[in-house]
Amino acid sequence: MDVAHWVLDRPETFDELLSFCFEVDAEISYKATWILEFVCIEKLELLYPKLDLFFKNLPKVYRDQALRPLAKICEMLTKAYYKEKNASALQFLNTSHKEQMTSLCFDWLITDQKVAAKVYAMTALYFLGTEYKWIHPELESIIKQNIYNALPAYKARGKYVLKQLAKTQASKRKK
Repeated sequence: MDVAHWVLDRPETFDELLSFCFEVDAEISYKATWILEFVCIEKLELLYPKLDLFFKNLPKVYRDQALRPLAKICEMLTKAYYKEKNASALQFLNTSHKEQMTSLCFDWLITDQKVAAKVYAMTALYFLGTEYKWIHPELESIIKQNIYNALPAYKARGKYVLKQLAKTQASKRKK
């Protein structure tokens, strides 16, 4: 994506891109979130110093087209923090951010959202649940409640997350 590469070549424009993402009533908003997703795939560390702004504005986003890339960014953040143990993620992603993300991901999971936002939320919640023990039982309950009437992508991710939850529970019992 040309615009994403342009931003990557000019990191000083990242703040402007982020501000466009949260002009939620403007047509450019959802397009900016797509660009933001590609930028974050390549260089997530550009977002770390802006996490306060990101999570402050994230609840304002309501367009499906914008929620999908932002939910994917939440998934990327949790993977970087919990799975990869990225030093910058560990430094910048704080308790307040994780609590906001938990709340938003559960909202996306239980409200009428497109399936992509839901599957990214599942993964983010799985990782967050490795730290916050109350999340896994809630996540498991929601997935089991909705999996049989869900779209194929939800079913596939739901089954995967349920397997991961079962593995996590089995390893806890062995300790």
